[in-house]
Amino acid sequence: MIALKRAYDPPARSDGRRFLVERLWPRGVKKENLPLESWLKDVAPSTALRKWFSHDVEKWPEFQKRYVAELRANSQAWQPLLEAARAGPVTLIYSSHDAEHNNAVVLKSFLEGKLRA
Repeated sequence: MIALKRAYDPPARSDGRRFLVERLWPRGVKKENLPLESWLKDVAPSTALRKWFSHDVEKWPEFQKRYVAELRANSQAWQPLLEAARAGPVTLIYSSHDAEHNNAVVLKSFLEGKLRA
């Protein structure tokens, strides 16, 4: 099972292993206040893609395509997440205000496809 949670939401026992999947640390969150297994910066969209998208919902379909292409080219970045998800619950931690249009949503879908394969 792979779940999603904002960095600003409190952790829960049901989260399992928690991974921050952002290139930048969430604003206003102290590192000691965000329990994580790991911060996986390299699984996040490239800086160029993140800046291009700029949370513009109209760019969402194209962002998904471009981000998946980046993921396919960088399997070593997401492989630890896939292994963790095979072993038990995993929660991808993100910082976006938009719960439907963010990189963690795309990453979750991508990883679930790998788990089904």
